Amino acid sequence: MDLKLPEVVSDLLTAQKNYDSDAYADCFSEKAHVIDEEREYKGKKAIKDWIEDANQQFKITMVPTEYSGTDSGGILTAVISGDFDGSPVALDYHLEITDNMIERLEITLSNE
Repeated sequence: MDLKLPEVVSDLLTAQKNYDSDAYADCFSEKAHVIDEEREYKGKKAIKDWIEDANQQFKITMVPTEYSGTDSGGILTAVISGDFDGSPVALDYHLEITDNMIERLEITLSNE
């Protein structure tokens, strides 16, 4: 599936595919924050540590299925699989983007 994605979202997907937590964190601004499973991670270091831990623990793969929004933000829907109960699951990545950097990411269950 060929989705029209903001450049930073494409970079994020590539970093996840390669399990590259440094490149993943580099998609975020210094003051960015992520909300996942009711936990909040603030700043690049916390985001890098969170995704590195998640990748080591769950071996996550992401398959994007839809993107609605603009270059300043939107919702990316992706099917996530890995070593966790309920895999695979469709999740919505609610993104706020400024100057091609992610400022905020909230991950929720998708209604898809």
